[in-house]
Amino acid sequence: MNRLGLSIPLLLLSILSISGTVEPARFARHSRPRAYIETACTKTLYPSLCTQYLSVFANSTIQTPQQLAQAALSVSLYKALQTRRFMLKVVKELKAMKSKDYQAVTDCLYQIGDSVDQLSQSVRELRRLEHPGAAGGGDVFWHVSNFETWVSSAMTDASTCVDELPGKDMNKLKAVIKAKVLNVAQTASNALALFHRYASKHKP
Repeated sequence: MNRLGLSIPLLLLSILSISGTVEPARFARHSRPRAYIETACTKTLYPSLCTQYLSVFANSTIQTPQQLAQAALSVSLYKALQTRRFMLKVVKELKAMKSKDYQAVTDCLYQIGDSVDQLSQSVRELRRLEHPGAAGGGDVFWHVSNFETWVSSAMTDASTCVDELPGKDMNKLKAVIKAKVLNVAQTASNALALFHRYASKHKP
């Protein structure tokens, strides 16, 4: 496995925890890695979001579809973990307040927890895909299918979470949660799109 894949989560954790958000303007707009990222992101459903988050890697050595897929997946997993951590705190507060929103937010939390598990599984599948046939490695197409299943399931669970927060009774807290969860679903969608680009090399 490329070393980049192992360093991405740590890099994201350090950069995003400090800055809160990624600001593409901080990076060279005309660098080759940035141009590569921007071009690849045009193939996703959320290209602006894709470029915004992956621009943090513009000064790295991202030059292949594999590295781009790894980066996008790490972004999505980080966002899911961040959202779950936020919701755990909110649920405790709502329970203490005996809020009417407690059950809906708790149900949403369970769904995001599932998304975290599924995205974590997809990270493992991506690693196995680089070493097919190794001990427990399995078939390439099996890993491709597993990856697609895990990420698609994560997207579904995030969407289910949003459905737990009906718009007709949308207060500020629910709006914040909904925005965070939608962000998880969208980054997962982008990761899946970039993975398809990488996985195309394995197709007959």
